[in-house]
Amino acid sequence: MNSGIPSWLWIALTVGAAFAQTFRNAAQRHLTATLGTLGATLVRFLYGLPFTLLWLAAVALFGHNAWPALSNMFLLWVVLAAVTQLVAAALLVQVMHERNFALGVAYSKTDIMLVAIFAFFMLGEAVAPMVATAIGVGTLGVMLLSPADPQHPFKALLTGWTTRSALLGLACGANFAFSGVCIRAASFALPEVHFAMIAAIILFGAQLIQTLLLGSWLLARTPQTLVAIGREWRTSLFAGCMGATASVGWFTAVAIEPVAHVRTLGLVELLFGYVVSRRLFREKLSRREVAGMLLLTLGLVIVTLAR
Repeated sequence: MNSGIPSWLWIALTVGAAFAQTFRNAAQRHLTATLGTLGATLVRFLYGLPFTLLWLAAVALFGHNAWPALSNMFLLWVVLAAVTQLVAAALLVQVMHERNFALGVAYSKTDIMLVAIFAFFMLGEAVAPMVATAIGVGTLGVMLLSPADPQHPFKALLTGWTTRSALLGLACGANFAFSGVCIRAASFALPEVHFAMIAAIILFGAQLIQTLLLGSWLLARTPQTLVAIGREWRTSLFAGCMGATASVGWFTAVAIEPVAHVRTLGLVELLFGYVVSRRLFREKLSRREVAGMLLLTLGLVIVTLAR
């Protein structure tokens, strides 16, 4: 990979991506009412494609980066990243329909720990003790912020892990984690290419694959959803722009920094959303929620200092 990259760049990219994703999520939640979950998910890819293509062109032209020869291994990693991210999204939708969806969602957040395990076995990227501490502290904070049982959060996690909802949540987290490691592996497949260029190519390729796969599914199953997506083009365009902006940040950060670091710092998105939500509705925080936010913040501080 390229040398001379500022040590703070991955932090700025990750925080910026998390901020943009907060707006994307808000737009998608608004669209879910009219487009359904899968329709709102397609918007993220379909309307994001023009922006990712513009970014790819800008990186190539202004960065004077020639189009590289793409190896078969690189293409394989991109396809795996795109497909597993889609599978993870579908599993998350299924978790939401489960009777005990809160437990499933809680277990889906184990992707932060799983990504460190996958990166170690697939890429040989060992996790330093400080990063491992950040992952554990951050995950604990997330569990306290969104527990399956607010009264007994840890008991619910320990006793409910064999349920269908929990297993679906684990599968969801595993696919999100695997997708992130595949993106990192794809960046390693072309080591001579500038990190911004390789990230832009991976992003555009993954979004194109996801658009074709999910678009084809909706065309075959619910073609009226595609018509509705066209009618909601204004909000969809905003969601696509914010989604593309967030993805540029995520993919570029992963291209230059171990994915476990990026995914852990990416938890700042939950902090953004939680603070905005609480400020908007003027609700008081419970002791459990205060503890969760403090732990999450501590994890974010540790991972930024762990280099």
